Amino acid sequence: MSPIPKTAPFAEEEIDLLNRVVGAASPIQRAWLAGFLAGLDASQAGAAAPQPAALARPAEPLTIVYASESGNCEKLAGDLAKAARKNGLKPTLIDMADLEMAALTTSKRLVFIAATWGEGDPPARAVRAYGELMGEGAPRLDGVEFGVLALGDTAYAEFCAIGKKIDERLAALGAKRVVERVDCDLDFATPATAWIGDALKVLTPPDTNRGRVIEVDFGKPAAAPSTEIIEAEITEHVNLNSSRSDKETVHLALSFDGEAPAYEPGDSLDLYTENDPAYVDELLKLTGLAGDDKLRAELISSRDVTTLSLKTLETYAAQTGHQYVKALIAEGQAKEWIVGRQLIDLIANFPIALTVDHLRAVTRPLAPRAYSIASSRREVGDEAHLLVSAVRYETHGRARKGVASNYVAERLKRGGRVRVKLKPNKHFALPAADKDIIMVGPGTGVAPFRAFVQERRATQATGKSWLFFGDRQFTHDFLYQLDWQEALKDGTLTRMDVAFSRDTPEKVYVQNKIWEKRRDLIEWLDGGANFYVCGDAKNMAKDVRATLVRAYGDVKALSPEAAEQAVVTLERDKRYLQDTY
Repeated sequence: MSPIPKTAPFAEEEIDLLNRVVGAASPIQRAWLAGFLAGLDASQAGAAAPQPAALARPAEPLTIVYASESGNCEKLAGDLAKAARKNGLKPTLIDMADLEMAALTTSKRLVFIAATWGEGDPPARAVRAYGELMGEGAPRLDGVEFGVLALGDTAYAEFCAIGKKIDERLAALGAKRVVERVDCDLDFATPATAWIGDALKVLTPPDTNRGRVIEVDFGKPAAAPSTEIIEAEITEHVNLNSSRSDKETVHLALSFDGEAPAYEPGDSLDLYTENDPAYVDELLKLTGLAGDDKLRAELISSRDVTTLSLKTLETYAAQTGHQYVKALIAEGQAKEWIVGRQLIDLIANFPIALTVDHLRAVTRPLAPRAYSIASSRREVGDEAHLLVSAVRYETHGRARKGVASNYVAERLKRGGRVRVKLKPNKHFALPAADKDIIMVGPGTGVAPFRAFVQERRATQATGKSWLFFGDRQFTHDFLYQLDWQEALKDGTLTRMDVAFSRDTPEKVYVQNKIWEKRRDLIEWLDGGANFYVCGDAKNMAKDVRATLVRAYGDVKALSPEAAEQAVVTLERDKRYLQDTY
């Protein structure tokens, strides 16, 4: 046993001598020795202490800013911080939602880990700080060394746009890029880990005293909820729309072997889906690989066979040498051509002999889909409920189906089993039980608010609750209508406003109802209420926010700039919270 490490401030022969004494000592002997040395130090406290040969350097700081929507960037930022500490650095983690520009000017070393959301947008929580960074008032960053890790999805044309723009902006403000940006797709784990390792090699000063800082946490940390993939049994599979609706929205109740995952209201479940076998069969027929049963099973269960991106076209051209696809890319028409199309369109329009390796090369791993949990464990016990709307449409003469939503709607049945994984969301949680909440959730965006209402009933919360819900028709599309009526009756839900867009000649949406009720709404917000929005990010969430800004301006007679600042203040105070998709 060698309790004294070789890094101890002694000569090698002294360390060996100490280990021979201390290593063989009993616990009582060690305790006596520790007390003796402590007493010796105390007795000599008044004497002039000899100066150490060299003063220990303070840990070099590293600022890590993350702009995260689904939590991946936040997780990577935590991984980077952990590794940085082991390298002798002192990391500071900052959610971009909380970023002040002054923090950048005082940073010597800076890392941004940023996700791109939707069609080239920053994560919802990061919009304010991102705008300030890109604005004319952004400070100079001369003397700052930086690196950027970008996360995105090649299914979108603006792949990793936010990370790219932040990278360019930091350089334009005078910062020095010392780590080249890496753009990661959905399968980001391997390239992100490699980037973190490379970044630390560059950002860690050569004379940093590595391995000498030992962190000790004497508190027992709370156990993190398990995020392992587990199986669940489907106990309910109910279409909440009427038979006359042109929509199909499935209420899915899941039970577990043992306890349900330790989810909280606002969390999601990743649902591991499969592709439509009919689609896969048609794809294999077009490629000439229809007889390969092993490949068919692989494509159904684990490959993304629908996504078509610029990267897909480039890979297809490189793998097959197809001249027309090369020309499409060279002439700058590829970006426009892929809109509304899928992988099957590429192969159908530009046929060529394909191998199994070709087909694997133009697909990527099939990612799970996240769905907000529509239940509270305190009310439903060891179950979890999901709300899934089947996506069906037609483009370019071909019927399309959402991969996960139609897996749920068409192929999952009561009694079947499905794989899921808990996806915590601490940024979309309920406030204290005595705080008021305003919830805006049209369509399936209402799912987490069903969990909120159930939780508030179970905990006998005293704060008021107000729900804005919208869909197409009152008679056919009023999701969870009986639940809301019961909540209004027992007082868990204080009030509810609904907007059914197809029931009137002029379409009415949730933002119209917010405008109608603006005086009461602002009164609630002035009283400390939290404002929640869940649902479509592309249109609804932006319209709701714009309406709230207008409401502040009208009710409080504010200028547009002051009204905008009122909503920004809600966001800074974490009282305006979004979970959008």
